Amino acid sequence: MTAWERFLAGEREPVFSLRDLVARSWERCRRFAVDPRQVAAPPPIAESYLEEIKAGQRELLQASAPVMACARDFLRETGTVMLLADPSCTILTMEGDASTLDAAQIVHLQPGVGWGEEKCGTNAIGTALTLAQPVQIHSAEHFCAGFKRWSCAATAIRHPHDGEILGVLDVSGLSHSFSRQSLALVVTAAQRIESRITMQEMELRYRLLEVARSRSHSDGLLVVDRRGYPIWASANARAAIEALGGVIDFSRPSRLVGPMNSARDTPTVPPWLRPEWMEAIVDQGERLGAVVHLPLPRVGRAARGTSERQYLPNESVPHAFAGIVTADPAMQALIHKTDRLARAKVPILLLGETGVGKEEFAQGIHRAGPHAVGPYVALNCGGLSRELLASELFGYAEGAFTGARRGGMVGKIEAAHGGTLFLDEIGEMPLDLQPHLLRVLERGEIYRLGENTPRKVDFRLIAATHRDLRREVEEGRFRMDLFYRIAVTTVMIPPLRERKGDVAVLAAHFVAHFAGRHGLPAKPLSEEALTCLQQYAWPGNVRELRNVIESALLMSEGEWIERDDLPPEIWQGSVPTDEKLATAEGDRPLEGTITLIGAEKIAIMRAIATHGGNLTRAAADLKIAKSTLYEKVKRYGLGHAVVRTRGKN
Repeated sequence: MTAWERFLAGEREPVFSLRDLVARSWERCRRFAVDPRQVAAPPPIAESYLEEIKAGQRELLQASAPVMACARDFLRETGTVMLLADPSCTILTMEGDASTLDAAQIVHLQPGVGWGEEKCGTNAIGTALTLAQPVQIHSAEHFCAGFKRWSCAATAIRHPHDGEILGVLDVSGLSHSFSRQSLALVVTAAQRIESRITMQEMELRYRLLEVARSRSHSDGLLVVDRRGYPIWASANARAAIEALGGVIDFSRPSRLVGPMNSARDTPTVPPWLRPEWMEAIVDQGERLGAVVHLPLPRVGRAARGTSERQYLPNESVPHAFAGIVTADPAMQALIHKTDRLARAKVPILLLGETGVGKEEFAQGIHRAGPHAVGPYVALNCGGLSRELLASELFGYAEGAFTGARRGGMVGKIEAAHGGTLFLDEIGEMPLDLQPHLLRVLERGEIYRLGENTPRKVDFRLIAATHRDLRREVEEGRFRMDLFYRIAVTTVMIPPLRERKGDVAVLAAHFVAHFAGRHGLPAKPLSEEALTCLQQYAWPGNVRELRNVIESALLMSEGEWIERDDLPPEIWQGSVPTDEKLATAEGDRPLEGTITLIGAEKIAIMRAIATHGGNLTRAAADLKIAKSTLYEKVKRYGLGHAVVRTRGKN
């Protein structure tokens, strides 16, 4: 009290006489011009306005109610009350000792009242929110005279996924009856509330996924929860986001769009995402989130020439791999090698760029292997948030969390028992989940989330990734022991640009396929259109070619698919083939090979496209001087590539 009186008189008190936390809070109160003589907080807001605020905090109130109810006995015995406030320090609800509740009303410690420092001076609710840490304010440490009979302890309640402050939990009582254990109580209670929020979020996310998947059939689909976080993406959606200049990383969750608290909310979106692509997902009148229908990417890079060939079924390809269309001898040899590997019951790691057909290989391995009669179960490790990936992999027991399905859920590992489990993009698996997968592989048993009894499993694992897992291991993003466990044998699938003749073969195959799907005549490709396709590097590989052919077939109005029916990026970005380029340089390549000049040009165009035409970043990626890159861009006539891709990333 002496320190407070001297502070109000403008004197500086020695540091030892006042806690630093309190001294800094008093300084803030002075800047806020808080009246130190006030005897009560401002009056409560209108009941109707409070109900609106509580409606917006429904999940927080639901998670807090049982926790606060459990604390009633302790609160009655200690003569204290427990209060829940929102992030603006407005009290939403309270529980506790009846006589203390009556005393609290005298100072307006009640629902509908804001207890921020700027209004009520130093107090546990406002100071805990300001500092974002647990705080205990005892008696005379309060800034305002009317509250010095009280002692209180409070801590912020954070969202478990990203740490966002959702509210404040406080225990208050008159100073003579206040317990020293109140701070421990409030911290423990807040942790229990956060755990319940985690379970509520999982329930809402499962509902969102079920509704979104049942209503949407787009290839480029992204699911976003009501807080604006992406929780699932189709294989094509990730490529579409990258092509649009966006970034999505499920291992490091970040908000993609603004929160969607009601069915009427129009969330803010990043520059690359158009609002009309978003479709609200509302279930039983509740806004669960949204699905984003993304346009599939059509981007251009370097080129290689190939000779035109008409597609004919290749009877030399093993029956189990008949779904892989190829005329390339090296690709056919790889298929035969994979067919032999498939017969041994060992894990296989498929390596290759995005879109090369890793899942087609995985299905072929399953059909050719000893588990062919069992189920084939696939899961993309890069398309789910960490929590959903864990439950999708391992399943959960009944009652594992609020809203868990009756009887629990069978995870993908358990569902693959007696068959094959294909884990695509395994390089995206969060580091803390990897030991659990390793344990399953080594012991042949699995624990569902919320269970203590193991379940025996027997399955064939096929993993796939476009990442360099050895480098991931060196940089600490992938466990070495798991790498050696899944990479007993490896299959490197070549990109489309290295498969001689396959562009023409696959183009004819996709024309026939989509003509049948859409009820259209199977139009042949003109020579000019086929040349453009063969001179394109296909960074998206077979998946990109598939999308381009479907689009061209739908756009074509004549009897042939012409060059102008192709996306502009394909034919506008057409550049001389490696053979023509080498001839211009006086160095014709050997049959079936690529020159160093051609390889350098491809590398430069990839770097330019990857960095959206930013030559400084492209030069750094290529590990050459920027001036050297300028010279090579001019030499190879790549200025069009810089202009076309600039600003896409």
